[in-house]
Amino acid sequence: MILFFVCSAANIATAQTSQQRLKIAANNKKTELANFKANLVSEYALERTHLQEVAKLNNWKIKETLANGKKIELQGIGADGSPLYYETYADQAGLVSRASTLNTDGLMGLHLDGDGMNVGVWDAGVALENHIEYTSRVSIGDESSEVDTHATHVTGSIISTGLKKDAKGVANKAKVVSHDWTRDKIEVTEAAADGLLLSNHSYGIKASRVPDWYFGAYTKVAQDWDKIMYNAPYYLMVTAAGNAQKSRDNLEPTYGQSADGFDVLLGFTISKNNITVAGANSKIDGNGNLKNADVCTYSSFGPVDDGRIKPDIAGNGGSILSTDAASNTSYETSSGTSMATPGVTGSLLLLQQYNKELYGEYMKAATLKGLALHTADDVDAVGPDYKMGWGIMNSKTAAELLNNKDFSSHIAEETLENGNSFSFDVTAEGNETLIASISWTDVQSSFINSGELNNTTAALVNDLDIRVTKNGQTFLPWKLNPAQAENDATKGDNKVDPFERVEIPNANGTYTITVTHKGELANDMQDFSLIVSGVSMTSCSINAPEVSLNETEMSNVTLAWNASEDALYEIQYKEVYQEEWTTEYISVNNFNWKGLLTDATYSFRLRTFCSQNIASEYSDVATFTFEGEETKLETLHTLSADSEIPFSVYPNPAVDEIQLNVKTSETAIYRIMSTSGVALKMDKALDSRINVADLPSGLYVLQIQDANVNKSTKFYKY
Repeated sequence: MILFFVCSAANIATAQTSQQRLKIAANNKKTELANFKANLVSEYALERTHLQEVAKLNNWKIKETLANGKKIELQGIGADGSPLYYETYADQAGLVSRASTLNTDGLMGLHLDGDGMNVGVWDAGVALENHIEYTSRVSIGDESSEVDTHATHVTGSIISTGLKKDAKGVANKAKVVSHDWTRDKIEVTEAAADGLLLSNHSYGIKASRVPDWYFGAYTKVAQDWDKIMYNAPYYLMVTAAGNAQKSRDNLEPTYGQSADGFDVLLGFTISKNNITVAGANSKIDGNGNLKNADVCTYSSFGPVDDGRIKPDIAGNGGSILSTDAASNTSYETSSGTSMATPGVTGSLLLLQQYNKELYGEYMKAATLKGLALHTADDVDAVGPDYKMGWGIMNSKTAAELLNNKDFSSHIAEETLENGNSFSFDVTAEGNETLIASISWTDVQSSFINSGELNNTTAALVNDLDIRVTKNGQTFLPWKLNPAQAENDATKGDNKVDPFERVEIPNANGTYTITVTHKGELANDMQDFSLIVSGVSMTSCSINAPEVSLNETEMSNVTLAWNASEDALYEIQYKEVYQEEWTTEYISVNNFNWKGLLTDATYSFRLRTFCSQNIASEYSDVATFTFEGEETKLETLHTLSADSEIPFSVYPNPAVDEIQLNVKTSETAIYRIMSTSGVALKMDKALDSRINVADLPSGLYVLQIQDANVNKSTKFYKY
């Protein structure tokens, strides 16, 4: 085909290699994790012995299959002596996913499928390892041999290949390490220390078998999980909110009546540093835009006792298939928050893959969590709520924000030291909502509830604050009031959440973002992640530069173009017959091309980078035959339909033709000539199609001529 184009691809490894895991592990507090694991192992041994004795004494069943087929298992004894049963959070229909926009053949053209990425799944048992949808991408991470339908379904929701189209997983080339829930904290501590980024937990404490004070209470299990995440800052736990909204299990909620459904979160869903996922019914259009959504009738509501915003986010649901454990070719539908959660986990995994692809490293867990909450679709447009948190997961918007980093968004991992503050100026142009958020992985609270109903003691240890100011006006973050859980969010001083978000509609001008802290910081410092969108981070213009031939000398020329502020330029050049371009990156608006040969023909093109991933189109390919001081610049056209010269590529790219679109007299003719002036083809030009398949590769001149038109241009046929 007679086209000048370059297809460039960055083959950046995104997989979690052993080297990358070592880099993540180097950021972990290794001693604390090792000591904590040793404590957990000791506690586990004592607890299991005690559990067996107390269960026998009270005639409690260790494992039980309920009438609906759901499995439950006694996993602990509460501070007040209550039996704590784990159950899976699944009901009968629906699943999650807007991450399809990131997949191969998705709307964004990103080809993000989880290649080489690893995720941990803990569940009632292990997944059916040899299911055909997994293509050897599931391994068993512990000594469990009990294959579980729920675990198989959750695993498929994350990684199924899509042999059955409707059962395709969110990250369908990723790998899962499957475990049962018996030693979950111990195993996660070890995996996180070794570089695990994400784990999925679609289960939790059975709500109907605990007293009311458990609901919303920050207990030891929440404290333990917070400690794991604080000491392994790249690791993020994703857990289902539960399906207790209509259960009426909590007779004394912090707000309203039992039938209202509030205050039914418990166990590790209440951890500060994790992401707790609600279930949502929603409608998404073909472009990935949310049209409407509401919370599922089963999904457990917050608040937690200290008023934090829980759940954090909602999975966008719709009824789809996933893998089933009945055989290695079987499928089943299932939902509940169990099924919303793997959709979110898979989406987060793809965002980690994308960040690694763009910037060569993974995000800390606080950044990943902050990104998800920052870009979630606010269902009612009045801030967060206790039903779906910050809204519906929006992988597309999150990926766009990552791509636009340092152009129209800002993402940074910072540290606030005790007694200090952090400030950052941004500029908004008046046509978008400026959103600024901070997210941090907080130290585990030393306070745990051991039996007090609705104790409001804040679990937050390091209380950071974000404020945005302009001309004496201060913009405050969202907050919720647990005493008025049904009311809309307000703006004010948030004293309980380790994520804060400020929104300024139609922001215009320069704003100062300031991060401070209250009181003394535990450990004298706190890492945090700052995310800003709806701003202009550079004055660079992403327009293709217009290049001129500025100077010529004996064996070199100087190319020049109009400068764009804060820009980096990519210039590509070659002799016209060469297939590969030579590429250089420069920050000045001129380029001296040396070592040119007389009578040789050269091509070049140029584009402007305004950030690492935001660039203009290439300028038109230009060409010149070097003749010393007599050298003149020509444009070597790409033969496109909107070209200023009167011809274009024939619409079918598989056909070796060009098509002339000449608005002139019927007497117009075309000539294809060699550069030496020999005419090789000639015919009427009006609406002509010229087959050039018989021409050898080389440089040619196309000339169109009649009484009114006399134009020519060079083109190269590969």
